Amino acid sequence: MNLRLGLLAALMLLTACNTIQGAGRDIKSVGQVIDKSAGAAKD
Repeated sequence: MNLRLGLLAALMLLTACNTIQGAGRDIKSVGQVIDKSAGAAKD
């Protein structure tokens, strides 16, 4: 029973890390688009 709970907790942590990493990439992409748009508006 304890082994199952440990494995479940490890799986949830790994999944959360992937989700956070993906969200970080999305936020970075949005920042790059905003930066390019601001640069184009300046020109």
